[in-house]
This record gives sequence, structure tokens and C-alpha cells, in this order.
Amino acid sequence: MIKRQITEKLCGIVEKYAKEKGLAENIVFAVEIPPKNIDADFAVNAAMVMAKKMKINPRTAAQELIDIILRDMADLVEKADIAGAGFINLRIKNEVLYGELNAILDQKEKYGSSELNNKEKIMVEFVSANPTGPLHIGHGRGAAIGDSLSRVLKHLGYNVTKEYYLNDVGNQMLVLAESVKVRYAQLKGEELPFLEDGYKGEYIIDIAKRLIAEGKNIDDIDFKKEAVKDILATIESDLKDFGVVFDSWFSESVIALDKDAQKKTAVDKACEYLQSKGGAYFQDEALWLASTKFGDDKDRVLKRSDGRYTYLASDAAYHKNKFERGFTKLVNLWGADHHGYVARMQACVQMLGFSKEALKVLLYQLVSLVRNGQPAAMSTRSGEFITLKEVVDEVGKDACRFFFLLRAPDSQLDFDLELAKKQSSENPVFYVQYVNARCHSIFRESKTITDLDAKSDFSLLDTKEERDLIKQLAAFCDTLVLCEKTMSPHHLTAYLIELADIYHKFYEKRRVLGDDPKLTASRLKLIEAVIIIIKNGLDLLGVSAPEKM
Repeated sequence: MIKRQITEKLCGIVEKYAKEKGLAENIVFAVEIPPKNIDADFAVNAAMVMAKKMKINPRTAAQELIDIILRDMADLVEKADIAGAGFINLRIKNEVLYGELNAILDQKEKYGSSELNNKEKIMVEFVSANPTGPLHIGHGRGAAIGDSLSRVLKHLGYNVTKEYYLNDVGNQMLVLAESVKVRYAQLKGEELPFLEDGYKGEYIIDIAKRLIAEGKNIDDIDFKKEAVKDILATIESDLKDFGVVFDSWFSESVIALDKDAQKKTAVDKACEYLQSKGGAYFQDEALWLASTKFGDDKDRVLKRSDGRYTYLASDAAYHKNKFERGFTKLVNLWGADHHGYVARMQACVQMLGFSKEALKVLLYQLVSLVRNGQPAAMSTRSGEFITLKEVVDEVGKDACRFFFLLRAPDSQLDFDLELAKKQSSENPVFYVQYVNARCHSIFRESKTITDLDAKSDFSLLDTKEERDLIKQLAAFCDTLVLCEKTMSPHHLTAYLIELADIYHKFYEKRRVLGDDPKLTASRLKLIEAVIIIIKNGLDLLGVSAPEKM
């Protein structure tokens, strides 16, 4: 929270200073963490930004701002000086850091949480893989991002629902049903060629074997229903093993199909609504979405000339349904191959009467599995791809989730399977979890020491290593806000790795259980705060925090 406090106070100071200097426009400046070799907590470029507009020396503006900062922020800032061409370096008072340390110890798992955002009702829709086979590693990355982002947003006080959209309508489902039917017939002894575009994985044979074992006659079987039932059960089980449990599952058939053929479906109604608002029009016997009105490069077909709806029509109805359920913000996680679909979906949302900002689409890149620097070869039962389950079975849920969250979603990810299994500091998830285990071992050892009744005095925590550790702990809240701002939890993995770095430097130089009872008591409180933050951070990533390793 310290960075936010500093930024808010500086905004007021800069705004007032700018007006006094005759600058009418808003001054956009940055509050950054300076390089490690700089003896400061924050670096501010406000003077450089304003000096350019005022046509004066940035160092002159910096000195004038420093005088105001030291006066108006005396409760926060201990020292302020000019660096380089006009940066303002700030050093925060130790008492401010100790106050944040107290907040961590008092609030524990609620540290960094908020109730201010609970009026915002957010739906995070992710994975949403077609129920035609098991989840692959790409789905796994989307699952880790979506689930962890949802956890962070909930921690920040948002009303969040995680939803899986089930594409159980269309040609792909017909192919799935026919694939199972052919395998069923083949297992029954019929000599039939398999479909050229059929689903070839072993799981299709498993479904057919189950149907045969149950003694069902081929003419009495709803192959689509039976296939979807088995595949969905597998998907749900694999996700649960991966630590992902959805709040709701929404079927496309709910909006695209109706038992009574005389009634209009939700897709029919959505397309009619778009027409009534001038967002859709007929041309060449097809219904088109006028998406170019909202920045798309061309208009898109909603309903083909033969009367069949496109996926876009179903998606329009689905998003309309989301808003009708009271959601104020929609977050969709899609694979990067859907990038061309974003503009038309945003156009749909605006034509349905909602703001462009009400829909946020996050695109995530592919995952490449490597083993010691080389493309990984794995046996797969899918017939076409490596499944999420295979990777989780090999490296474990914790490593799998942490590795998926190491990079920003729009960055391609190389997942080193051997590294993910290493029990060493080279493995980032082991490195972070080991901090938690080491901290717990200190507490176990402390119980053998009799004189630990001394009251803690945080003013004794005045070494560079202790101060750096407290600063990093206090940056937890700002990191969560950054995750929210960018809609990406990868900042949290980076934060925890840095916290582990800083902790190990502290541990190597400062003995926790020493001869001074007061210092020992104070350092144990610092260790307790480390445990709280590591556990909180790993929980938000869906990763365990073992007490022994």
C-alpha cells in the first residue's frame, strides 16, 4: 500500500504545483522502484515531465518539488534528493515500513483485500474448450491464468464468477458423435473405415467400450449425449486436479436450441435485437453484423443465406445473456489464434447497448514443452496433442500452475519439464515454496529456546537486509493492484520470486535466533510476516505452501 499512498500524495502536490506554474493540463508522471544500487525507495519523474512543458531546467523544478514534498509528506518521507537529469529519489521513513509490517501481522490472510469493489459484478470466462476431447496444455495455461486472476480479483473485493462456456452445438458435435458411433461399430466387428476428419484419440474408443459394456443397442444410443457426458466428466476431473473449480457451466444449447421448434431461441432474439438497433442488416439473403461501425475491418455474417447461424450469432446471444444476468464487466480468456475475433465481439457488445470497456478480452500465447532445452516427446492418448493431465501427472499441479504463470499471457512460454521437477533453487516454484518451509523450520526451532517472551521492537530491524525485506512484503498490495490493472497474475509470480531472493539474502546475513531476546522476538515477527505473504501469494496462484520440504 505504500506506493499507492506515496503516489496519491504526490498527485496532489504535482497538480497544485502545476497550476501555480500555469500548466492547465493533467501531468502524467511515474513513481518507480529505482535500481538496486540507488539508496532510495522510489524514483519520481514529475519534475522532468513538467520542466519540459515549462521550458526550465528539470533540476530546478525537482528542487522546488522536493521542498514541498519534505513539508507536506513529512509523515512519510525521510529524505528526498535529485538524481541525474531531474529524477526525485525518495526514502521512506522506517516507521512507515513498521506500520505496514504491523498491518500484515494483524490482517494476515486479509492483508491487501478490500470491500470497496463489491458492487462490480465480474464474469471471468475461460478454458471453454469444445467438449470433443481432453484438455491440452494450451487450455491449461488459460485455466491457470483465468483461475488465478479470478482469485486476485476476489481478494481485491470484486464479486467474481468463473464460468465455462460449453460449445455443444454445431458440426463439430456431429463429427464427435459419428466418431464414437463408428468406433462402436468397429468394436462390434463391423469393417467400417474411420472418418477422415473424425476424432482419433483413444478416449473415443474408451467411450465406445463403455457403451458396449453397458449392453446398449446402436439404434438406442444418443452418441452425442454419451460422448459429451464422458468428455465433460474428464475435463471437470482434470480441472479439479489442476485446482480449478468453476462456479457455473453454461451450455450453448441453452441459447441456440429449443425443444419447441415454434419458439424463438435466444440466438434468434439477439439477432432481432441487433437488427432493431441498426446493428445488423440483410444482404444477399444473409444477416450481417455492421461491425465496421465499431472499428472492425469488415462486416461479419450472423446468419448464412441457408438459414444457419454462425458462431458469432451464438456468442452475441451468450454475451447478451451475461449482461442480463447482472454482470457489469465481462473478462474473456481466449487463445491467441482468436485475435481476429476480438473486434467483432467488442462491436457486438456495443451494439447490444453496453460500453466497449464492459468487455475485456485477454489473449494468451501457446506453450512449448521442452526437456532440457529440446522439444519434449510425450506419449499421448489424445491422438493429436499433449494433454494437461499428462503434464500435471509428470511435474505436479504446483509446478504446472506456477510455470504457466511465469510470463505475461501475450508472451510465448517455454515449459521445461525437467526444470519443473528439480528440487533446487533453479526451479522457481521450489525456490519460493522453500522460503515458506524454511520460515516454519525457524519457528519449530524457536520452540526449543526458553527465553522468547521478550516483546518485539521493530525499530531493531534497521539493517539493509531487514529493511529490504519489509519493503518487499509491503509491496504485496501494489503487486495485486498491478495484476488487476493489467489483468494478468504473472506479476505475482515475479513478486514472489523477488521476495524469495530478498529473504535468502536476509537469512544468509542475519541470524534470527540469536542471543538478544528482543532482537530475536522482532525478527521472528518479521519471519511470521514472510510466512503470511508467501502463503497469501501462493494461494492466489493456486499453489500450495508446504511447511516442510
